[in-house]
Amino acid sequence: MCGHMKSKHQNFHFISWPELGYQQFLSKRNGEQRLGEKNVDVKQAQFVILGIEESVGPRNNLGEAGAENGFKAFCAKFLNMQSTNTLVGDTVCLLGAVKSSDNLVIRPDMVEELDDFATKVIDRFISPEQVLIVVGGGHNNAFSIINSKRKSLNCRLNVVNLDAHADYRALETRHSGNPFSYANDKGLMGKYFVLGLHHRYNNVATLNGLLRDQHYFTFFEDYIDRSRSLYEDIDFVATELTASDLPFGIELDMDAIENMPSSAVSSSGWSMMQARYYVRKLSRIQGCVYLHLPEAAPRNEVEMLLVGKALSYLVSDFISCHPFSNFKRLST
Repeated sequence: MCGHMKSKHQNFHFISWPELGYQQFLSKRNGEQRLGEKNVDVKQAQFVILGIEESVGPRNNLGEAGAENGFKAFCAKFLNMQSTNTLVGDTVCLLGAVKSSDNLVIRPDMVEELDDFATKVIDRFISPEQVLIVVGGGHNNAFSIINSKRKSLNCRLNVVNLDAHADYRALETRHSGNPFSYANDKGLMGKYFVLGLHHRYNNVATLNGLLRDQHYFTFFEDYIDRSRSLYEDIDFVATELTASDLPFGIELDMDAIENMPSSAVSSSGWSMMQARYYVRKLSRIQGCVYLHLPEAAPRNEVEMLLVGKALSYLVSDFISCHPFSNFKRLST
């Protein structure tokens, strides 16, 4: 596997798993099998995990740095989870990471460079039959994921997103606030479902764009008032996805989780239990082709521990509930 792919202007590069050096986080124990001991070749894997270590997208969207640290935090915890019959490690490949170059001076045009490069990495390594899991980086990378899957599957994708922000801003300079409006404009998306928008953090143009393009969205404040039920709305989305002929992807912006270290950390949001239910429920539906967990932005040791475990729970939930894992479990 080539570990030295570089973007057009060399502001981003791909490093394969062996060269990342994150195996140092693995702690072996006699009589136990850890997920980090079972990493398989990408061609044999059902689930391929790609890290993205950058905060160019969030910073171009007036957010904070730190999203470049999420994947490293994830690896430190995920590698040490148990490989058992409910999550078999030999179905999973940790592919590597797309990383921003050191001492990068942020410029507005860099997200488009990252769009192109991340798309090429996914195109090169991920087959249409494999399920992609992307951890870390900004929500801007949703565009590359959808773009690559659209090409490989030769059809549009439905997308469901648990997020405080619709990320459906104007088609201006690319950043973490407009991946889905760009994906829609390029004809990559089918239906877009976004749950739990915060009234005060979505502008009028964004909401009008969602209405114009006939997407589905709900507001977090309605759940506070108990005029809506998150679980009923997830059930509704699940029904819509099941009835559709299109494959779909699951998005979960980590800033939607209460007090999660992120580029737009909030004291008001979903609990981890609610976030895990969202992932577990939707991942069981046939046709799910990717999971994307962006925007976690740990900046110190305590935050690295919190983020690492949260991301690991969500990824392990996704894999263990996905039909591919069910098939593997029943066949062993």
